Amino acid sequence: MTTAVEAALRRQRAVTIAALALLTLLAWVWLLLGAGMAMAPRAELHLFPRSAAGDMMGMAMPSAAWSAGQWLLAFSMWWVMMVAMMLPAAAPVILLYAKAAAVRPDAPRPATGSFLAGYLGVWGAFSLAAVLLQDALQRSGALAPMTMESTARGLSAAILVAAGLYQLSPLKEACLAHCRNPAVFLSRHYRPGRMGAWRMGALHGAFCLGCCWLLMALLFVGGVMNLAWIALLSLLVAGEKLLPGGRRMGQAAGLGFIAWGALVAFA
Repeated sequence: MTTAVEAALRRQRAVTIAALALLTLLAWVWLLLGAGMAMAPRAELHLFPRSAAGDMMGMAMPSAAWSAGQWLLAFSMWWVMMVAMMLPAAAPVILLYAKAAAVRPDAPRPATGSFLAGYLGVWGAFSLAAVLLQDALQRSGALAPMTMESTARGLSAAILVAAGLYQLSPLKEACLAHCRNPAVFLSRHYRPGRMGAWRMGALHGAFCLGCCWLLMALLFVGGVMNLAWIALLSLLVAGEKLLPGGRRMGQAAGLGFIAWGALVAFA
């Protein structure tokens, strides 16, 4: 009987891993194809944002208001991008939840889909806020409509410095502690059933959002659809949460962002 249960758990874990990997892969493929934005994907890294390069000191021309279709497209772009960036780092807690729920008498069938829906729902709400900010910045001329990157030196420097300071803050430390210890998180916040799983997923998503929201804002500096920035930020997020020295990595990145922001502002 024990062997049968263990075999079932192994099959369930394999299915969950395959589903998470497929979802992440599909998200990355969609980004590589341009996320429906009718423009070729970019992969550029430059020390100074374009607002601080050469003679380009002014802002871009303000853009026209978006249509409903453009709003939906921009929202889907952000949400798929969050799936591609955040899901690999969240995989350990999702897998641990599935394993823990499977052996509990009150939840013989783990509601992994509900947990994932709660987690991604939080990032969907963040994506909506990001679209609102992107629209406002483009209307003001502080964001280039085609490259979706900052054209204002002050804005670029402010985002870099703010992201760096937040990397060193106690709030970042508190949120990251929950993300780095999935077993502790589940032991404190476990709830049975589908609604309980959704609530846990949303709560874990909120902690992840608390860790990473200003890192995501850095996309406005390098370009929202700049695949090089997306990949590097994804690696930083995963490293912070999964590697033994992840917290020191995040602090070092914070100091680097502060120095980078100062160079952009004054160089």
